[in-house]
Amino acid sequence: MGIIHARIDERLIHGQVATVWTNTLGANRIMVVNDLAVKDQMQIAALKMAKPAGVKLSILSKRKAVANILAGKYDEDKVFLITRDIPDMAYLIDNGVPLESFNVGNISQKEGSRPIKKSVALTEEDIQIIERLIQNGTSITAQMIPSESKESIVNFIK
Repeated sequence: MGIIHARIDERLIHGQVATVWTNTLGANRIMVVNDLAVKDQMQIAALKMAKPAGVKLSILSKRKAVANILAGKYDEDKVFLITRDIPDMAYLIDNGVPLESFNVGNISQKEGSRPIKKSVALTEEDIQIIERLIQNGTSITAQMIPSESKESIVNFIK
């Protein structure tokens, strides 16, 4: 089966992801893809503690994630893929990971970004990447929790 859902959430695994999203999706593996997280032992320990019991966890660099996914390593799993930001998700897609859609859940406001909804603030670079991915056929929603409507992120960027 492989990847059943992809999400951008700068908090990576937290209560909402660990319980609501993982259970709703029926995922048996959470895959965190971020080059900084794989090098941070405290982050790794926190992610291991935050994941739900009985759910496998992979913490991978972008390059390793692409290699493993394209090699079919997770084809037998129901993978919930999470990246910290838009460029990380775009890297996966640009390098052949077959993601038809993803959801933007939480990106906090920082210098150079503007809020597009309560939980999402984007930079001009983020918006350009989103527009390019959408033009190339990727469906992108902005959705905090599964019960929220799957509204296209384009409606929030206007």
